[in-house]
Amino acid sequence: MSSTTNTASTPGVVDSVNADELAAKTAHKRYEGLVTVRTKAVKGKGAWYWAHLEPMLVHNSDTGLAKAVKLRCSLCDAVFSASNPSRTASEHLKRGTCPNFNSLPKPISSISPTSNTTTPNLASPSSTSHNHRKRSSSSSTHNRVSPITVVDPSTPRYCSSEIAYSSSPVVPVMNISHRMNYQQAVQQQPPPQQQVVVQQQQHQQQHFVLSGGREDLGALAMLEDSVKKLKSPKTSPGPSLTKTQIDSAFDFLADWVYECCGSVSFTSLQHPKFKAFLQQVGLPPIVSRKQLVGTKLDLKYEEVKVESDARIRDAMFFQIAANGWKRGLDYDDLVNLTVNLPNGTSLYRRAVFINGASSVPSEFAEDVLRETITEICRNAVQQCVGIVADRFKSKALQSLENQYPWMVNLSCQFQGFNTLIKDLYKNLPLFKTVSENCLKIGNFVNNTNQIRISFQKHHQLHEAGCTGLIRVPCRDFQNYGPMHAMLEDILNSAQALQLILHDEAYKIISMENPVARDVADLVSNVGFWNELEAAHSLINVIKEKAQEIENEKPLIGQCLPIWDELRSKVKDWCSKYHIFEVSVEKLIERRFQKNYHPAWAAAFVLDPLYLIRDTSGKYLPPFKCLTPEQEKDVDRLITRLVSREEAHIALMELMKWRTEGLDPVYARAVQMKERDPVTGKMRIVNPQSSRLVWETYLTEFKSLGKVAVRLIFLHATSCGFKCNWSLLRWVNANGYSRAGMEKAQKLIFIAAHSKLERRDFTNDEEKDAELLALVNGEDDVLNDVYVDTSSA
Repeated sequence: MSSTTNTASTPGVVDSVNADELAAKTAHKRYEGLVTVRTKAVKGKGAWYWAHLEPMLVHNSDTGLAKAVKLRCSLCDAVFSASNPSRTASEHLKRGTCPNFNSLPKPISSISPTSNTTTPNLASPSSTSHNHRKRSSSSSTHNRVSPITVVDPSTPRYCSSEIAYSSSPVVPVMNISHRMNYQQAVQQQPPPQQQVVVQQQQHQQQHFVLSGGREDLGALAMLEDSVKKLKSPKTSPGPSLTKTQIDSAFDFLADWVYECCGSVSFTSLQHPKFKAFLQQVGLPPIVSRKQLVGTKLDLKYEEVKVESDARIRDAMFFQIAANGWKRGLDYDDLVNLTVNLPNGTSLYRRAVFINGASSVPSEFAEDVLRETITEICRNAVQQCVGIVADRFKSKALQSLENQYPWMVNLSCQFQGFNTLIKDLYKNLPLFKTVSENCLKIGNFVNNTNQIRISFQKHHQLHEAGCTGLIRVPCRDFQNYGPMHAMLEDILNSAQALQLILHDEAYKIISMENPVARDVADLVSNVGFWNELEAAHSLINVIKEKAQEIENEKPLIGQCLPIWDELRSKVKDWCSKYHIFEVSVEKLIERRFQKNYHPAWAAAFVLDPLYLIRDTSGKYLPPFKCLTPEQEKDVDRLITRLVSREEAHIALMELMKWRTEGLDPVYARAVQMKERDPVTGKMRIVNPQSSRLVWETYLTEFKSLGKVAVRLIFLHATSCGFKCNWSLLRWVNANGYSRAGMEKAQKLIFIAAHSKLERRDFTNDEEKDAELLALVNGEDDVLNDVYVDTSSA
């Protein structure tokens, strides 16, 4: 019988324990939220009463778990419910219930209206200024005098945000002696975290009226500042630094300005607040703009250029990367020329300003590239083994390759994938149909007043994101970006578009407007939404791959696997959305052939990274992944890159490499991977090992090894340094000033050198835009606490 009773009561005990644990968890969350809010308030970002109210946990005497949250008055140790701290403060503190609160200085909002001759109560600066901001609307201001926070001349300047001015024409001010007594009392206060100011009013203070009104406060503070300096002339406003430290600090400041490349203007260094900052940290507030853009800039440029030239001379060969020939929206007037070294580093070389030219002839690009090569190599032109550029593959790059047969000149793969998206918009019937239908919907919704208002109302209620207009581009498909943005807007507004069809205003308009009826048919058609989703999905597949190429900057050995992966994803896409594969595959194959270079296949089979383990345990090059034509391309390219005398030797070594491959231990060492802690993807542990194996272990392949080490390190993209828009806008406005362009060249060189050294390929202004887009409200934590408590 006893066992039966115990067994029956077990579920109830478990339920009770679970309920207690849930209540304890809720109480802890509430307590932590209130502590966070109080911490913010202590720092001046919250209500005044948190200086006197402290959250506390009440525990269950039986289980030891937290069961409730209370508020304790730090003045009288009374305990209250934590459900409404504001009401607790009003009833306990402001209405006189607390016996110790009246003896303390009160915040502005708690001071009752008095006459102009009454001595004002002094409150702590933080609570005064904060309460003045938060609660000024709750009390009358026409018949009371707010206390004036006394200015401390030792603080930088007298325009502190903590000075509270009275709206009364009669301004009570403490005289200097009383002010000194006040400062001594403040210095003897407990720490600000306690927020308890123990100060008693000694006697009635004498008042006088400033004849100049509030404008005299600054002059009065300056007078007191002068008195203090005369009384203690040895006191310095900031730390004392040696000349060496000051010079070093200004050198760091100059480097920072240069490396920001236009984000920080030289004129901003003359801002009074910046000068005050320099003085506060012990630096002389004198920054010469002429020196920064003159001798100092020239010296920094020479220092960086000497270092860059030395690193290029140490390398046996290099590749030139030219980015910016393809006209875009962001970098229309700037072409960046970069040097890629075999060890994986990149060095900035020069910037070429196009100055708003609508089109750049291929002859001009060829001259610029040739001039850059000869400037670096002088007579040893063989040191440059290739070029990668985002344009002019069939003209300028091919011409240079014909003149210098040892060169391998490639087109940028990032640009190739972006151009593929443009091909889809131009040539694929699905994209033409979807684009036309979306343009019709977007123009109708944006240009019809009643429909637009209804759309924004439904969008705000039922959709996430902005409630503005649909982003409708011009009827120009040269740039796919605005068109893709319109497709995203309409896809994200599907529910709002369907809801406006049921509005009376839309029904009335559709009776007279045939476009409204067409739009209603489209929005109601399931096939339209399926086609829109299919087009949007395919563009996202290609865009994600292009973004991956831009971020990872693959070498040419990866080009064939990248395109194979794209074909596989497109095949899955066609199967999912029941799209005829042939038309899409034709567009992809045509773009592939325009970007293809025989060096892709040669680097793919020569790079030990792509060796395949066969059944015998050997690691062999992946010739079976090549088409017969690509195998011929490998033979022709290797023959071209060596001398005539070495051609047959190189082909024999290629056959040996094909049959024997690489020692398994070395092959596994080259292909060893680790997980990237940032992206979570698997990456090669030592990317340089592919080239180093040819130079140190595979020394028997003398002729083939020369070709391999020159092919393996070549980059497949020209992406690199991104200049800030602010400097580009300046260049567009002052493009014909020779002196100004020279300064801009040097600034870009210094900034690009620093970013490439850090492998930072982002744009500062883009990162700022992402930061500003984050939602971070000041009261989010408190709101979360109240919401969770009410829901519990």
